[in-house]
Formats: sequence, structure tokens, C-alpha cells
Amino acid sequence: MEEFYTHINKKLYYITVCIVITIMAMGLLEGNAIIGWLEFGFVLHSLLVVILSVCLLLYPKHVTHLFRAVIIILAFCYFYTIFFLYPGIGSNFIFLCFIPAVAILFFDSKLFYFSIPLNSILMTFTFVYINYLDEESAYYYIKENLIGNVINFIGSQALICFTFYLTYGRMKKQQLYYEQIKQSERLKTTGQLAAALAHEIRNPLTVVKGFLQLYEKDTAYSADAKRHFRLMIDELNIAEEVLSQFLSIAKPNRNAVTETVNVRSVLQSVVDLLQSYGFFRDNKIELKVMEDCFIAVNNIEIKQMLVNIIKNAIEASKIGDSVIVTAERKKDFVEIKVTDFGDGMSEEEVKSLGTPFYSLKSKGTGLGMMICFNIAAKYNGTIDFHSKKGEGTTVTIRFP
Repeated sequence: MEEFYTHINKKLYYITVCIVITIMAMGLLEGNAIIGWLEFGFVLHSLLVVILSVCLLLYPKHVTHLFRAVIIILAFCYFYTIFFLYPGIGSNFIFLCFIPAVAILFFDSKLFYFSIPLNSILMTFTFVYINYLDEESAYYYIKENLIGNVINFIGSQALICFTFYLTYGRMKKQQLYYEQIKQSERLKTTGQLAAALAHEIRNPLTVVKGFLQLYEKDTAYSADAKRHFRLMIDELNIAEEVLSQFLSIAKPNRNAVTETVNVRSVLQSVVDLLQSYGFFRDNKIELKVMEDCFIAVNNIEIKQMLVNIIKNAIEASKIGDSVIVTAERKKDFVEIKVTDFGDGMSEEEVKSLGTPFYSLKSKGTGLGMMICFNIAAKYNGTIDFHSKKGEGTTVTIRFP
């Protein structure tokens, strides 16, 4: 389905680009007073049309910020060139005003904030040139009412900024909504899988475990045999623990007791618990709580979530590095951050966190992080990851 929509968008993009290229070609050839390959202005205009057309056609294969920047710089060159090459065409002034709108089509905020001041600087020089250096009055339609045109330009930039603000904000909301839908689908898929398999697996495990416990107590077996029985029972306990994690996702305990929890106390308890675990790898946990913060959650579940996340941070850290845990209040939310300085993750790896059986650890199941997402959502909280390859990871947990 996603590939289908991508195909339709590309098809629409190419149709639009072909129309734009056709209009630029018509503007180059139709009724052009300087047409001719010996004319410098015509050659320059032709080169800009060709280069801009090629870049627009190649863009879907090179969707990068740098390529978008090249396109908008070419757009500046193109529109300002035709403005000065054909001074008698008043509509070119309108194109100059709306060059930053190209950045809106790309939904690139950095490019937009670059194009607005650049266009303002170029238009300032243009107005100065028209008012003081245009001796032939080629731009009489601007010069006769220079103040009015300046006001119109400022108004057009304000309109573009307002349009960008609305469209970019809406796009961000849709992106967030899409991520929430993906996360809910992950939980739904795992819940269905757990509900379907948990009962069928737990029954034979219980039977096998019961017989092994019976044999372990039987005096007819040797000590070595009983040691083997104990080993098998321990492995079955691990299997039951994984199964219990499945069940906690499939049927979360909505009736868990909610209480007012002091974040400082909970974090101190979890850090004390994991400090010895970190010592094995020479990793120290640094706890910094700015002030007393309180959240309404289940004490056991919040500890389970924090243990999982901080333990992951320790395991991701290099030997000798510290894991920094901070907590502070930000407006109506309590924000907990867990930072490690390990190898970090790529964007694709971050997006896959919480997916069933996806784990960056060799023996991980991926269920622990999924349970963390489940606990956070249960109490209207969020978990966000900021990570870069080679720079480590920061996990930000927010609760109201």
C-alpha cells in the first residue's frame, strides 16, 4: 500500500514537472526579443532552463537536503535572470516575490528559513538598483510606486511565512499521528500473536515442568540426573518468563494500583539496583534529579520500565563510560532522560524499536522495549529516542 501511494506521488510529481518545463521552454522561445545563439542573454536563459529542468527530473532519485538547496538556488538564479533580461514584463516581479514558496513544496524548514532572508536581501538590492541606477526607466511600473511595491513584497513574504507555518505544522502532526498508528499496530500484532500462542504453549510447559520436579525429588535418580532435571526446569522457567511478557502485552493489567510516585525515590532505587551490574563493565550510573517530581503510575511497572531502559543503556555503553540519568519538571510533564555514549543507532534502527523480536542484542527478544512502550502509553506517557551512529543514545521519557 505504501509503495502504491509513493508511485502515485511520483507520477503526479513528474506530470507537474513536465508542465513547469513546458512553461519555461515556452517562455524561452515564444515572442523572445533576444532569441538567437549569439545573444548572451538568450544563451544564459537557455542554460538555466536546461539545468533547472534536469535537476527537477533527477530529484526523486536524489531526495536530499543538498539537492533541494541546489534546486532553490537555481530557482533564484532563473527568476532573477529573466527579471533583468526582460525588464518590460511586469509579471516577473511577482515570481521574485514567491521564490521561497518552492521550499514549501519540499517541506524543508531549513531551506525555507534560508530562502526568506536571501530573497529579502536580493530584493533590497533590486529596489536600490531600480530607484538609483535604472537610468532608462526600464522598470517604470515599479519605480512609479516604489513604496507600494516594497509594501506588496513585504506582504507577500508574510503570506508565504503564514502558509509555511500552517502546512509545516499540519505535516508534523500527520507524521506524529502516523508514528502513533505504527506503534499501535505493533502492539496489536503482538497482542494477537500472544493471545493465539500463549495458552497452547503454557499448558505443555506446565506438564513437562511438573514431571521434571517430580523426578527431581525421586530418590531413584542419581545426583547427576537430578542436576540435569534442575537445568531443564531452569530453562523452562526462562521460557515461562518470556511467555509472561507476551501475556502482559496481550492482556495488560488495567486494574493495576495507581499511586503518586516520587520520581527521585524510584530512580534512586533503580540506580542502586543496577549499579552493581554496571560495575562488571566498569560503567558508572550518574543520577541527577533537579527537583522533587511526582507522577501518577503503578510503582512496580514504572520500575520495570526504568530497569529495562537503564540496563539497555549500560549494555550499549563502552567499557568505562558512564550512563547519565536525569529528571526534571518541564511545564506539566516530568521528563526523565537516560543517556549513553555507545555506538548509537541509525534512523531505521530507532524506528524498528518496539517491533516484536527486533533487538540489537544478540540474545534479545525485543519484548522488553515493547513492554516499556506499553507501560508508557498506559499512563499517557511517551518514550522518544535520539541517537546517532558513533555518538550514543538519549532516551527521553515523559509523564504528565
